[in-house]
Amino acid sequence: MSKAAESRIAGRKRPSPASFDAVIAAHADALTRQLAHVRERLGPPVAEKQLRRFPTGEAARLIGITDAYLRQLILSDEELEPEKGPAGRRLFTLGQINDVRRRLARTRPGYLRHRRAGEHLQVIAVTNVKGRSAKTTTAAHLAQYLALQGYRVLAVDLDPQAALSALFGCRPDLDVGVSQTLYGAVRRDGAERPLAAIVRPTFFPGLDLVPGHIELMACEHGAPLSASMPEGAVGRVAEALAGVSDRYDVVVVDCAPQLGVLTLGALCAATGLLVTVQPQMLDLAGMAGSLRMTADLLGAVREAGGDLRHDFLRYLVTRYEPNDGPQTQIVGLLRALFGEQVMTHAVPLASAIAEAGAAGRTLYEAGRESLTRQAYDRAVEALDAVNAEIAGEIARAWGRDAA
Repeated sequence: MSKAAESRIAGRKRPSPASFDAVIAAHADALTRQLAHVRERLGPPVAEKQLRRFPTGEAARLIGITDAYLRQLILSDEELEPEKGPAGRRLFTLGQINDVRRRLARTRPGYLRHRRAGEHLQVIAVTNVKGRSAKTTTAAHLAQYLALQGYRVLAVDLDPQAALSALFGCRPDLDVGVSQTLYGAVRRDGAERPLAAIVRPTFFPGLDLVPGHIELMACEHGAPLSASMPEGAVGRVAEALAGVSDRYDVVVVDCAPQLGVLTLGALCAATGLLVTVQPQMLDLAGMAGSLRMTADLLGAVREAGGDLRHDFLRYLVTRYEPNDGPQTQIVGLLRALFGEQVMTHAVPLASAIAEAGAAGRTLYEAGRESLTRQAYDRAVEALDAVNAEIAGEIARAWGRDAA
């Protein structure tokens, strides 16, 4: 290298590492402003998600009646008339489907899935301390499936990345402010709020959301706020949920991929634990340690007088390729070790689920028309089987016959 070049390099001012905090903050501000500008340009009608409408056959299946009976109900009730699509097919909103359920429930209460007197709120914690186990995808499809079946559902996003919130049409960077997550209901520093004031509706009738946001990390790392999170804070999750329990039948909690205060609180408040497991040896390698840590923490809570009432524990195999020999062996190993606590059905590694997710939707939102029909039907059939199995656990916990 020439002396002139060396002189030029030596003369350059190296950036101070400490100055990058200001650069990162400026980048965050710029990105937030740009996202807000894009949203304003698109306008609310385009930016807000809307649930698709359901043709007569699909609506009848969701209600549990025949197509012919649903058509008969339409003729006998002028207020029930659905809109018609381009081909003249009747298309129902989920709200109209729920109206039919309420009408039928006047004489046959079984058409309405709401919990009855004496049946406790079901809180299902979907958890795995390892990422990429399809935890959020599982939680989203489960919550929507239950809402489609007529349950009143609350989805709680405990992941600071807030992917579940985004799937439900909430943009954490723009739509969520201070104390508008579950953290806002459990903190005790004067900024707390009742959970009822934090819950927000989604575009899915019967499905509400407690959104996620980066502020959830304050429970674990927020120095100014840590003083407001004593050891008993884990019990506040159950207290917060109890404050809205009369409004819901099922709460689906998408836990963070770590055993922090809120995740432990959710596991303690849960009536059902759903552990997602990807059938890969690397995923199993750390599973024993995470299960042991979970058991130790729950045991400590119990010894301290915590009231833990779990109705069921289930392991759900996700991203499963049944034609993959090593994966099949791992699933067999899990069944040999954990028996019936490994769910009968599994979430497949399906292109239809991936395509819908890439578009920011679940498979239940997408509909057959937006994807390859055969692939869509196979994937929906698999998801329905998984979620129906969980719904069966809920029914048994309530003392009902499994649907």
